[in-house]
Amino acid sequence: MSKKVAIFDSSLRDGAQAEGISFSVEDKLRLLELLDGHGVGYIEAGNPGSNPKDLEFFARAKAIHLRHARLAAFGSTRRRDIQVEQDSNVHSLLLADTPVVVIFGKSWDFHVTDIIRTSLEENLAMIRETLAFFKARGKEVIYDAEHFFDGYKHNPEYAVRTLRAAVEGGAGTLVLCDTNGGTFPSEVGVIVTRMAELFDVPLGIHAHNDCGMAVANSVAAVEHGARHVQGTYIGFGERCGNANLLTIIANLGVKRDYECLPPDQYRNIVHVARHVAAISNVALNEREPFIGNSAFAHKGGMHIDGVNKAAHSFEHIDPERVGGQRRFLMSEVSGRRMILDKIWEVDPSVTKDDPVTDRIMKRLKEMEHDGYQFEGAESSFELIVRKQLGKYRSFFELEHFRIIGEQPAKGEYGSSAIIKIKVDGEDEITAAEGDGPVHALDSALRKALETFYPELANVHLTDYKVRVINGKDATASKVRVLLQSTDGEVIWTTVGVSTDIIEASWLALVDSIEYKLLKLEEAKRTQAAHAG
Repeated sequence: MSKKVAIFDSSLRDGAQAEGISFSVEDKLRLLELLDGHGVGYIEAGNPGSNPKDLEFFARAKAIHLRHARLAAFGSTRRRDIQVEQDSNVHSLLLADTPVVVIFGKSWDFHVTDIIRTSLEENLAMIRETLAFFKARGKEVIYDAEHFFDGYKHNPEYAVRTLRAAVEGGAGTLVLCDTNGGTFPSEVGVIVTRMAELFDVPLGIHAHNDCGMAVANSVAAVEHGARHVQGTYIGFGERCGNANLLTIIANLGVKRDYECLPPDQYRNIVHVARHVAAISNVALNEREPFIGNSAFAHKGGMHIDGVNKAAHSFEHIDPERVGGQRRFLMSEVSGRRMILDKIWEVDPSVTKDDPVTDRIMKRLKEMEHDGYQFEGAESSFELIVRKQLGKYRSFFELEHFRIIGEQPAKGEYGSSAIIKIKVDGEDEITAAEGDGPVHALDSALRKALETFYPELANVHLTDYKVRVINGKDATASKVRVLLQSTDGEVIWTTVGVSTDIIEASWLALVDSIEYKLLKLEEAKRTQAAHAG
């Protein structure tokens, strides 16, 4: 049996139904090009009959030359008791002018009789006639059998009849949907095997994550014969989300040798996931398999030693296979070797007996005593190392800043920041609004610095954490602030500590910006050296 698996991404429709997600047409076009470049086989972009935004998207998408993906529009079977030619939603799918049409229909007899309130025979006719309508017009037709697993468990004979009606109508793929997300992998395996015995048409799986098993159910379906997998690239969707395609792709394509993407695209999984998250304005789970910031992070000294000696014994794959990176976390259990490794990343010539090594160790202990913690904030630690080694320069000076809060906020934002900085003797003063004081301060600082360093336009905060260090001192307690930033390609975290939460945030923010600028400067020097 072929090991080629068609990947079908519905981030632009299913993903848009997630709480907190709101795509503009521009967002959807960017995601379309990103996923197509990644080698995704199908991209379902919405229901043109549901809103004008989707109609505009389909109209503009015609101008985009897709290299890998086939664009799909999504809609339902015709309404009950009318001719398919009279259904306005059916005709709106033709307006989308996509090569693929996805039609969903009812597979659960309960839904037929109690939700859409028609007869079981009429439902079969709705499925058959709608698919035949599009097939006759040269469309590739994919049938999504909604609530199939629930329907099969309740009335297997009727559920199978709905699939037969879809095949009679011209379905090119039969997608079995776990719409409630309540089916177990063992059930999926048994039912997919039975359907594979009954139908020659390729089978697909569409799983939701309400029991946390959407990925497992999708993998089980493929192992039992399905060759088409639907989901959203980073798993967001209605309720608990859809099947996470990147996790499925990594498991099937990297660990099981199924053909899910072009061979050179598996190394771009982390890159694409971060871009999808940035466009969607969502934060990736730190512990997300394969692509989370902690996915290949090691902390314990014995573990770090083991990874250095035999990485495969502590990591299930080489992180580079999906575009990830191994991380060793700074902590009290990391060991002296861990600190030396960090120093060597900046200057390989430093020895363990070099006086600067002792200075760095001493400075680290002093800062930890003051409340700093560098676990997960290695970017700030690298700046400390650079300062001690004389390999650091400040890219700007703060003249002053002012935070203005509005309570209650009357507009979209609740805080404003005014900031004045100096770069190479030149002053710049700007103001910005934000959801809170830190967001406003971050926006104002980057706005001021973009005049001198336009590359910062791509940098933004993705996470903000505050922890009270010594609560016994009440309002005089120190706070530790961790800021996570990204440029869409790389994620880094910095830390600041103070009795003033704004000052602690500022310290972490300055580290974040200067770390990025140092990396940009290094990259330019490397490029210049290669060019020379």
